[in-house]
Amino acid sequence: MSTNVLRTAEGWWVVLGDRAVPVDTKAVTTAELIADRATVREAAVSGDAGTSVAELVALSPVTTPCRVVAQMVNYRSHARDSGFTGDIPPAFFRKASGSVSGPGDAVVRPSHVRFLDYEIELGLVMGAPLPVGTVVEERDLPSYVAGLVITNDVSARDVQLTKTQFYESKSYPTFTPTGPHLALLEPEDFAHLLDLRLKLSVNGDLRQDRTLADMIVRPAQALTLLARFQALDAGDLLLTGTPGGTALKAPPKPVEKIGALLPPAVKWRAFFKSQAKNPHYLHAGDVITATIATPDGRIDLGEQRTPVADPRQDPK
Repeated sequence: MSTNVLRTAEGWWVVLGDRAVPVDTKAVTTAELIADRATVREAAVSGDAGTSVAELVALSPVTTPCRVVAQMVNYRSHARDSGFTGDIPPAFFRKASGSVSGPGDAVVRPSHVRFLDYEIELGLVMGAPLPVGTVVEERDLPSYVAGLVITNDVSARDVQLTKTQFYESKSYPTFTPTGPHLALLEPEDFAHLLDLRLKLSVNGDLRQDRTLADMIVRPAQALTLLARFQALDAGDLLLTGTPGGTALKAPPKPVEKIGALLPPAVKWRAFFKSQAKNPHYLHAGDVITATIATPDGRIDLGEQRTPVADPRQDPK
C-alpha cells in the first residue's frame, strides 16, 4: 500500500486517515525525504497519536528548485477537444519550478491574462536519476518513480495561443498547484495506476473526469521518450497530461478553416471575442477542487482545493 506524506513549514508528516504523524527526518528537500524512506515507514507504524490533519497547513510536497516537465495532449479525450485527429506525436515542454505552489494557495491571474484555464494532471515524482538514453519498461517504473502527486497545469490561453509557446503561458507564479499528498508507492502499487481517476471541479461543477486508461503515452514509455534528450533526478516532477474538459476547445472545422485564411491579428481577435462568451474560464472567486484516487482507495492523493484571485487581491 502507498504511504501518503504531507509537508508543512514544520516538516514532513505521514498521513493516517484524519491524523498526521511527524517524520523524524533531517530531510529538507523531496529528494532527501525519498532517500530516507525507512524513516517514513517507521513513522507510519510508530503508533504515535499524531496531529489532526485539519490543523496543518500543507505546502507543496515537491520542493523547488527542481525540473518540472510536462506532456502535451496525452489523453484521447483532450485530443478530441483540441481538434486532433489521427496519431498524436508525443511532445514535452518545461515549466518554471517557480510556478509550483501549495495545494491550498490561490492561483493568481496575471493582470494581462483574460483566459485562465485549468488542467488536472497526475504528477510523477522521480525517486532516482534518469540518465539520457535510459529505456524504461513497465517493470522498471518502481526503480525510477518514487511517488505521485496531484498537479494543476494552469494555463494563460491568450499568451499560449498568440505566442505559440508554452513556457511563459504555464510558468507564472502559482500556475502549478501541487499536493496535498505525496503518495510514496510500493512496487505492487504500480499495477493499479490505470485505475486512477482524475476529477476536477470548479465551484462544484464537474469539468474533468477520466481514468489513466484514457492516456495515450503511459508513464514508462513517456520516461523513455523524455530520456532521449532530458535527464531527470530524484525529486524532479513530470506532469503526464490532462483529460478532456478544459475550458479551451478547438473551434468547429469550418470556422478553423476560415480562420486560417485571415491575418493572425484578425484571426486571434475573432477567436478571443468568441471565447469571451465561454463561462468555463477561471475568474477571481472561483474555487478549483481536484482529486486523484483509485476506486478502492489503495492510492489516494487527497483533495486539492485552490481559490482563484486577481493580482490586486490578497492571494491567501
